[in-house]
Amino acid sequence: MDLRRAVLACLFVPAFAVAGDKPVAPALSATHVNASSTVRVRTPVDWTVENRPGPPELTEVRGDGLIVRILRREGELGLDSLHVECMLVRLAGAMDTSPQIEYEYDFLGGAFGDRRALDSAFTVHYDDPVHGSRDWRQRNVTLVGNGESVCVIGYAPVAMWKKSKTARNLLKAVFESVELAPWP
Repeated sequence: MDLRRAVLACLFVPAFAVAGDKPVAPALSATHVNASSTVRVRTPVDWTVENRPGPPELTEVRGDGLIVRILRREGELGLDSLHVECMLVRLAGAMDTSPQIEYEYDFLGGAFGDRRALDSAFTVHYDDPVHGSRDWRQRNVTLVGNGESVCVIGYAPVAMWKKSKTARNLLKAVFESVELAPWP
């Protein structure tokens, strides 16, 4: 596998697999590219995409009750500080969010090709429902190297995350579809 392809495919904790489950392969037939044409992500065709030039650049894809945000900055920022900053990218403001965070895992690190990486997953509780849910699982993967800094942030309502293998597999597949330029 080319190291620039499927950047998130083999990072860290296999938090999506359940013993005995066979992965359900969702159809990711739509390709979206960020504003600077350096990051692309595949989704189901009916998902929506929003690109906002930066800094940081923001690409948000959403569908099936799930959200993935990709934040990209030019230059190599400090990995730890950027990861913390990206973990604070929530679906509502700080005053609308409970300060209590339930971590599934936190700051798992490693290298992926010429990039350093950190991975964290946790539950955020919102005072009021956001897109119909007060409790959201958030996963942050931060990548720094090769002249850029990228955060990939996935959001899933906790009830959906716990009950739906299809939703878990879909979010995993969208994460794994993220590719960083130069394209193979």
